[in-house]
Amino acid sequence: MRLAGPVFLDKQDLEPGRWVEALQAAGYRAAVCPVGNRADDHEVAAYREAAGGAGLVIAEVGAWSNPISPDEATRTQAIDYCIRQLELADRIGARCCVNIAGSRASKWDGPHPDNFSDDTFALIVDTVRLIIDQVNPRHTFFTLETMPWIVPDSADSYLSLIQAIDRASFAVHFDPVNMITSPRLYYANGELIRDFVRKLGPHIKNCHAKDIRLSDRLTVHLEEVIPGTGALDYRTLLTELDKLAPDLPLILEHLSTPEDYKQAADYVRQTANDLSISL
Repeated sequence: MRLAGPVFLDKQDLEPGRWVEALQAAGYRAAVCPVGNRADDHEVAAYREAAGGAGLVIAEVGAWSNPISPDEATRTQAIDYCIRQLELADRIGARCCVNIAGSRASKWDGPHPDNFSDDTFALIVDTVRLIIDQVNPRHTFFTLETMPWIVPDSADSYLSLIQAIDRASFAVHFDPVNMITSPRLYYANGELIRDFVRKLGPHIKNCHAKDIRLSDRLTVHLEEVIPGTGALDYRTLLTELDKLAPDLPLILEHLSTPEDYKQAADYVRQTANDLSISL
């Protein structure tokens, strides 16, 4: 397993050597892709070679957009963006390109009553097939991040998508916090993690590291927090992920400052160390 997280470089300082130095200074062994799909082949190769030379893994290329939007222009633009980002992931040698499935709402990642319908499931299947078939990636995978209000929202719904999409280049992106949507799941999140890895382990290419806290205000309030300050069962998460590919990235995200990321990284590393797990 490889811990990953963002580095805080000014745009004018972002070049392969300084990027590698910043990652190494933070103690990360994996990273999110630092460039977008407009980067030319020379720049992409420079980052790919810098990462490889430093023993770093490029974990993911984000394709954050809404390819199932009810607005046709938004949907078309998002599909094109996913295709270009998947091409970038293949060029730079990232483990995966990741998006969420999208939403039938006007907000790209928002809830909507149609999100769990059979028609939306079929639309997700057709859309992912279209993206993958346009690129036919050789070195990477297209993945969908687990989410609370759109499939994949569980191990079983992810399995159903894998079977329906039926593409070797479709794989799994695991975000356990995004699947904790009730007090029942909150208190049993260790079993949620074990069930997900048991059913999908060989397909998992990437994982996000966050935490979650349940407040005592009615009705239900679940808040994303810094790893170590919530209730996510990190001992179980690290133990289960350690059974998978040794280069599997675990990416810290959604924090505000370098100090927050250091606090999160220190907690994850200490927990791993207690379990004799290498990051």
